[in-house]
Amino acid sequence: MAPSSVPAATIARVAVIGATGYGGLQTLRLLHQHPQLQVTYLGGERSSGKRWRDLVPFLPLPGDPVVQSPDPEAIAAAADLAVLSLPNGLAAQLVPPLLERGVKVVDLSADYRYRSLSQWQEVYATEARQVPRSDTDLCQEAVYGLVEWAEERIRGARLVAAPGCFPTASLLGLLPFLQQGLIETRGIVIDAKTGTSGGGRAAKEHLLLAEASEAVAPYGVVGHRHTSEIEQLAGEAAGRAIQLQFTPHLMPMVRGLLATVYGRLRDPGLTADDCTTVLAAAYRHADCVEVLPVGTYPSTKWVRGTNRALISVQVDSRTGQLIVMSAVDNLIKGQAGQGVQCLNLMAGLPAATGLPLLPFYP
Repeated sequence: MAPSSVPAATIARVAVIGATGYGGLQTLRLLHQHPQLQVTYLGGERSSGKRWRDLVPFLPLPGDPVVQSPDPEAIAAAADLAVLSLPNGLAAQLVPPLLERGVKVVDLSADYRYRSLSQWQEVYATEARQVPRSDTDLCQEAVYGLVEWAEERIRGARLVAAPGCFPTASLLGLLPFLQQGLIETRGIVIDAKTGTSGGGRAAKEHLLLAEASEAVAPYGVVGHRHTSEIEQLAGEAAGRAIQLQFTPHLMPMVRGLLATVYGRLRDPGLTADDCTTVLAAAYRHADCVEVLPVGTYPSTKWVRGTNRALISVQVDSRTGQLIVMSAVDNLIKGQAGQGVQCLNLMAGLPAATGLPLLPFYP
């Protein structure tokens, strides 16, 4: 998959586990023409033993490889890095033996997003009952892979937990203002909309075309799993524990995510131009984040198929409310693309290497 002009010594070998799910497919698509990362192992349970072309005829891979049952020894022999796109609870069974064998891991599930195992077990109680865990040390070691806020830590990491799509869009807009102490830590509200692909590839009744089309519906209104994930990072940025309100909505589209974040300004004299300057300073070196001018609001169509996040901010002087809008492709910047950003850093490359930044429009 790598161009022949790139010296072999610069090529990092990558295993993709859970290759036929949406996360795996997006990862493979992004790595297909990557200049310095090469896919050398495909893993999956239900698809093991089958030729790739028989499973995914629309995304041909060189040599038409056979998907293998994930085996740590075989993965370590074939790859330097691994991307795990597995259901919550399963990645944690594979990560310890991979790390022991020197394979660096980017996990797209939620298994290592929390600093403590007990918090993960509380939030993911169903998975915790099905797959018991004891890897407390790895939960503490894992780097939360929000690239624009943890680039140097990711470069030196051997285990990175890629953020969820909702936290990615929400935190990119929220963290600069919390870190600078510009908004109150109480009363933060996040209203977010996502496409149906966020529910994964497995069949689910509420994601059927007849159910989701021509409809907008909230879900997980209280206690959504991503709430505590957002609160964890928000609290670290603010230097104190934070509780916020997060409400996701399912939209009748395949991909895309828009998060609108509301927070009360500490200084009511701040303008939208001032707040745009704060965002621009925070992301001045971030190739995958663009801050839009005041009055230009992001659309999910503008980031579809890209690894970009578009952020805009407005201030309601009447209420003293800050309004931050953030759009991402939930499967790219919100999942696989961010995972590839992490792979790039772990391989010693610039974060945006090989990633699409321009959409096909309309």
